[in-house]
Amino acid sequence: MARLLTSLWFAASLLSSVYAEPQAVSVSDGFDLPGDVEETEVIRFVPIEASNTAEAQFSSSTLAANSAGSSAANSIASSANMVASSANAVSSSASVATSSPFVPISAISTEGTDPLQETAVKFEERKVPQDLDRPLRVGVLIGAKEAYLKYADEIIKITANGKSIKLSSKGQSMEMESREFGNEDGSCIAFAADTKSLQRACYPGTVLFRASNGKVDAINSVDVEDYLRGVIPYEIGKLDSGRIEALKAQAVAARTYAYKHYNSREAQGFDVYADTKDQVYKGLEGATPLTDAAVRATAGVTMMYNGEFIIAYYHSTCGGTTETLATWNRPNLPYLQSKPDRRNDGTPFCNESSYMKWERRFADKEIADLIKRNLTESKAKLSSVATKDFKKVKEITVKNKLKSGRIQTLVVKTDKGDIEVLTDRTRWLFKKNNSILPSSFFTIKQSGKEWILTGTGFGHGVGMCQMGVRARAQAGQSYQEILTHYYPGITLEKFDR
Repeated sequence: MARLLTSLWFAASLLSSVYAEPQAVSVSDGFDLPGDVEETEVIRFVPIEASNTAEAQFSSSTLAANSAGSSAANSIASSANMVASSANAVSSSASVATSSPFVPISAISTEGTDPLQETAVKFEERKVPQDLDRPLRVGVLIGAKEAYLKYADEIIKITANGKSIKLSSKGQSMEMESREFGNEDGSCIAFAADTKSLQRACYPGTVLFRASNGKVDAINSVDVEDYLRGVIPYEIGKLDSGRIEALKAQAVAARTYAYKHYNSREAQGFDVYADTKDQVYKGLEGATPLTDAAVRATAGVTMMYNGEFIIAYYHSTCGGTTETLATWNRPNLPYLQSKPDRRNDGTPFCNESSYMKWERRFADKEIADLIKRNLTESKAKLSSVATKDFKKVKEITVKNKLKSGRIQTLVVKTDKGDIEVLTDRTRWLFKKNNSILPSSFFTIKQSGKEWILTGTGFGHGVGMCQMGVRARAQAGQSYQEILTHYYPGITLEKFDR
């Protein structure tokens, strides 16, 4: 360890001058959700292999608000290749970061083995815009107490000490401003927030460790196509070959989302989070031959509208009808419409979801305190005579609805005046045990000493319904048909990297 840390220090010392502190740069928030909606779709994620519920296998894309700043440090070459490598090369000493070999998706041979070759679609290829022709920077660990890295056959613990990171192993330690690791031999990198997760971690590309506000950040720079391999299994689940078109649709939506969000978090020095603030990404530990095949079959394909990447919102379960941006009180976009998502017999495509019908019950004695606690988060509006010190809820009614049937205005009558809550924020009004309502698509009634909410759907309802996608694929629809249903008016274009 002493030899390893000494060589790392030598490499870092030579290259420390290339590191630049992030500088804040203001950018537009033209395509993300309103900042206060970023925690909306935090589905309690269950690992795919441990889940028996179909829709628990993926999370909604919750799309947090933009921020800005500068890129992370230049790469630092490792000790074993220090003399031969240039200052910006990233490599490891002769180590295998994890026992699972990483093969870039561009290098995976499909000849004679790809079950999707017959369904491949030809697109006119375009060059990726210059500002997007680089790896995607994914904030895998942001603000972590500590991180662990398997490197040169050792496990290194990484913590923050002021503005520096501290690398420790076997009683030895050293500090530096930042450190980027990568492997030249094609293997992926094993890093995680704990040693248990480290055993199965496998991240392609490189990882930069840095200190931020006394915590550790780990930023994975990865090719977009390899990033998708770590997204698809967690955003829509590991499906069988009969639903391959659903995996393809998800790949295109996730790719479009990634390109749309390049430079969206410059102030933090990366592009997207690796969790439900953006898209769930866990490296290659969950990738399968089928999910990889879906990425290959749609390589470079994105959704465009009037020459721009669309805002590819998606959610778990629409309940039979999708919604417009009116659910966030925002101007509509032509490709995000409220439209039926049903079979010819009228049944919703997403009726396999256990959230097709849901119910919540609240005791009369708790409802007043519950609503009072949630007034701020739900952005409730009090009438001119209303006060927050009410003791009794007399009535809760739906004043009006959006086109889809989701609530537009909910009115709560109390002993101290009326309260109104709008659209998707109604989900926060009934927040209990840190959980909001599954959707704003519900009715409410009082029965004896209980308030009963009966609803349908899971998520905001905007854009692509993931449970609907699965059923449409099973019914034989192509991913092109699926995507143009959920995003009418878009074109599919292929970008060549």
